[in-house]
Amino acid sequence: MALITVTIVIGIALPPEIVFTPFELVTLAFTLLAVLAVLHGIGRSYVRVDDDGLEVLNGYRRRRIPWGVMRGVSMNRGAPWPTLVLHDDERVMLFAIQGTDGDAASDAVQDLVRRIS
Repeated sequence: MALITVTIVIGIALPPEIVFTPFELVTLAFTLLAVLAVLHGIGRSYVRVDDDGLEVLNGYRRRRIPWGVMRGVSMNRGAPWPTLVLHDDERVMLFAIQGTDGDAASDAVQDLVRRIS
């Protein structure tokens, strides 16, 4: 909502000699919608743990990953999120666990390491 509000306020605050064509307005609207879709996708990401494995939602893609196909998980110092490594060497980013969460992120990664081992 804040992004939409800022866009409208800036549009109103522009000098009167700056006039947008209908094509430019449509382009701005689609750009704003695309940015909002990306932000919404990041915001809805999650990692759920149960006895069978992980359910990972990154943006708009949901995956069910059984414990047996996981090889490891790591989160290097300064990394934005952990990486789950599968037995076929595929990597899955776990966007829902943010490195900026500090101890909570470290605890979540350690929990996954214990479960995978």
